Amino acid sequence: MPASTPPGASLRLLIVVPPLAGHLLPARTLALAWAARGHQVAWVGPESALRPVLGPDALVHPTGARLFREQAVGGAAAVRSLWDGFVVPHTRFTLGAVRRAVEQWRPDVVLVDQHSPAGALAAHGAGVRWATFAPSSLEIGDPLGGDGELTSWRDGVLHGLWERAGLPADEFTDPRFSPGLVIAPTCRELAGLDRVPAEYALVGPLLADRTELAFPWERLDPDRRRVLVSLGTLSAEVADDFLRRAAGALAELPDVQAVVAGPAVAGLPADAVAGERVPVLELLERGAVDAVLCHGGMNTVAESLVHGRPLVVAPIRHDQPVTAGRLAALGAAVHVDFATAGPEQLHAALRSVLDDPSFRTAAELLGRQLLAGGGAVAAVERLERFARAPH
Repeated sequence: MPASTPPGASLRLLIVVPPLAGHLLPARTLALAWAARGHQVAWVGPESALRPVLGPDALVHPTGARLFREQAVGGAAAVRSLWDGFVVPHTRFTLGAVRRAVEQWRPDVVLVDQHSPAGALAAHGAGVRWATFAPSSLEIGDPLGGDGELTSWRDGVLHGLWERAGLPADEFTDPRFSPGLVIAPTCRELAGLDRVPAEYALVGPLLADRTELAFPWERLDPDRRRVLVSLGTLSAEVADDFLRRAAGALAELPDVQAVVAGPAVAGLPADAVAGERVPVLELLERGAVDAVLCHGGMNTVAESLVHGRPLVVAPIRHDQPVTAGRLAALGAAVHVDFATAGPEQLHAALRSVLDDPSFRTAAELLGRQLLAGGGAVAAVERLERFARAPH
C-alpha cells in the first residue's frame, strides 16, 4: 500500500522562497495559517533577508547571501535578466543549502516559490513531494504572449538547471510547476486563465496583519478624497523620478490628498502625508484611500482590489506589465508607462479612476472574485491534503 500521513498527525513544511518582500510576505501568511493548524514550518534562505520579515522565532536554514546583477526594466530583456541575473545564479548558490535542509529536517512537503527552483530540484532528488508557490503572475498562463523564441530560451534554462543538479534527464519536470499542486494568490480572471488545471489552487490574496506602524491619522482630511502612492521595496532605486512626476500630477488635484509610501519628494502638495513606511493595508481597511497609484506588484494590487479600490498602474519590471495589462483589460485600472508618463498623463489617469465609477465597480468585482478563493485557509487545507495523500 502507498504510504500516507495519518489524519491529525503534525506535518512538516519547508518553504523555499527568494529573499524578496513581494514573495516573502504572502508565504509568511500561508506559514502562519499552517502553524495555526498545529503543523511545523521551516524556511530556507538568507537570514539577513528572512529574519526581519519572519521574526526571531522562525526556524531558518541559512543559505548565506550574495549580490545579484542589476535587472532590465521591461519586455523580453526583463524576463531574460530575471533568469540570467537572479533566478539561475540564486538557484546555483542555494542548492547545496536547500539539499541539506531537506535531508536534515525531513519535511513532509516542500513549498517551492517559482523563482527558487532549488527547492524543486532538491525535493525531487530526495524523493520528497513538493508543491509550487506562485506569488507572481509571470509564470502563470501565457504572459509571454506566445513569444516562441523567449519560451524556447527559458525552456533551455530550465533543462540546464535540471542537468546541472545531476538529476536524470528522463525524469525532467518543469521546476516552476509541481505536477501535484500549484498554489497561487490570484483568481482565474486576474491570472488570464480560460481553464484552471485541476492541480491549481487559486486561493486569492494571502493577507495577514502586518507590523503596526505609527501614522499621523489626524492629518487625513475627511472632506477630501485620497490617493495612495506606493512603488514597493524592489523599485526604490528607480522611484524618485517617477515620484516627482506624480507629485506634479497631485499638485493639480486640489480636491485630492496624497498619501505617499516613500520619500517626500520636491513638488508634493504641502498637505501630502509621506513616509518611508506606511500602513498600506490598514489604510485600505479603514477606507482611508479612494484610489491607488502603484507599480503593479501583486501584493499591492490584491490588497487594493479586495478593498474595492481602482488603480493607476505604472509597471516597472517582471510580472508587473502583465498584471497592469490584465487590470486595464478588466476595467479596474489605467495602465501608464513608468518611464515616460508625465504629470499631465498621470493627472488624467488619476482623474479617470477617481471620477468614473466604472473603475471602482470593476475593482469591487475583481475583489470579490479574489476573495472567493478562500485565502490562507483554503491554501493550507489544499496543501494539507496534498501532504497527506498516499505516494
